[in-house]
Amino acid sequence: MRIALAFATVYLVWGSTYLAIRIGVSDAPAILFAGARFLIAAPIMLAYAWFRGAQLPRSRRDWLIIVATALLMLVGANGLVTWSEQWVDSNQAALIVATSALWMAWFGTWGARGERLPKLTIAGLLIGFAGVAVLVGVGVKLHQAPLSAYAALLLSPVLWAGGSVVSRRYPTTSTPLMTAALQMLVTGVVMTTLGLLNGDLARWHPTPSALGALIYLAVLGSCVAYGAYYWLVHEVTPAQLGTYAYVNPAVAVVLGWLVLGEALHPTQMLGTAIVLGSVILVTVASRRSRR
Repeated sequence: MRIALAFATVYLVWGSTYLAIRIGVSDAPAILFAGARFLIAAPIMLAYAWFRGAQLPRSRRDWLIIVATALLMLVGANGLVTWSEQWVDSNQAALIVATSALWMAWFGTWGARGERLPKLTIAGLLIGFAGVAVLVGVGVKLHQAPLSAYAALLLSPVLWAGGSVVSRRYPTTSTPLMTAALQMLVTGVVMTTLGLLNGDLARWHPTPSALGALIYLAVLGSCVAYGAYYWLVHEVTPAQLGTYAYVNPAVAVVLGWLVLGEALHPTQMLGTAIVLGSVILVTVASRRSRR
């Protein structure tokens, strides 16, 4: 029951963050909104990590890795998603970000410690990128969002995958919980500073929906869901845990339709099926390869 509850939290909460971001940036400046989210979440995570006995990193190497991965994954990847959702529907954003699993599989082949990709994985990568091309191509053709927003979304999963590979190959001596808390702190400081320099404070007129989305993302999205994910890392197999990569986008599509009435063009529905199918294919192929 505890495992099922933790999976439900990761699936539903992380899948709903795209909807919450879309609601939040409808009334709040995107960069400052993202910074405030992590400034709220970081102290909560730090306090919990400290309570669990985690210590601050002592080596310069650890701090460099924490800062680098924070800039790649949270400032870069998450920041670009938040910025792009000012124009792009939450369902499309979630589907494009799902390709991080594809990029991660490819980046995993780089370097001396790279892993050779099986043919099934290569096929999944090619199919997935074709699906993204369909999604973005239709969106641009229908003028659903500016090209720069789609470009930001395409770059986001690349940065997330790159940061994930760096985290895997160069682990810190700190606990994962403390590392994540410090990443959030770095991100909160950087994004808030950028937002203030951009003049976002003068444009922020708090509304109940924006504040609700901010609290939801900070507490549930960044703290509770990550806590459930962190616990699952030690309780289930990587193959089971990896299911969030294709369940979250499906949840985002359904919630975007139910709450905001977001609808996909028929051709985009085809692209959706292609993307989700490719992520499942790559996940299954990776599991077979490890065996």
